[in-house]
Amino acid sequence: MIETRLTALDPGRWGLGGALDFTTVMRLAAEGDALFKASAERGLVALEVDLSAVEQANSAALALLLEWLEMARSRGLRLTYRHLPASLERIAAFSNLTDLLPLAD
Repeated sequence: MIETRLTALDPGRWGLGGALDFTTVMRLAAEGDALFKASAERGLVALEVDLSAVEQANSAALALLLEWLEMARSRGLRLTYRHLPASLERIAAFSNLTDLLPLAD
């Protein structure tokens, strides 16, 4: 089993790794909500999530990223994603959702 984790890298920068699927995204949604709340309380305005350590991802992962966007926006935060896995790029493109994902260069 692949460990799934959301880890602080720097202030305002988080790493997401492991398997993003139907068994892990509910927990990650809650962790993200807590992260966004704490970040807003600390006065941060921008957050970045680095996905370079994601080993497996399916459509549930895409739903999680979109849900996190809404959670962040509702707290006045700007969220960007870096290193989107190829599997998520394909799912987003197939679903015509690529333009909704704020990707860092």
